[in-house]
Amino acid sequence: FETDPGAVSPVVGLVVSKAVGNAVSRNLVKRRLRALVRERLDQLPDRSSIVVRALAPAAGAPYTQLATDLDGALRTAVRRAGRSGR
Repeated sequence: FETDPGAVSPVVGLVVSKAVGNAVSRNLVKRRLRALVRERLDQLPDRSSIVVRALAPAAGAPYTQLATDLDGALRTAVRRAGRSGR
């Protein structure tokens, strides 16, 4: 596959605190979010940096709900970044 040599891929960080649950719950949420973000990287602007913070209800949320919430948050972040000229 070809990439633009001047482009820099987006960077995404995940924050999953102890408020989400025990280690097993936190790791499950991290794995799910990592997979969801990986599927959406091509939709993010080059050179963007995004932090996704999981809230406590994420531990009990089904995968599809996490996907819906992430999509909404990414749309909002991209729209706001576009307005600020970043």
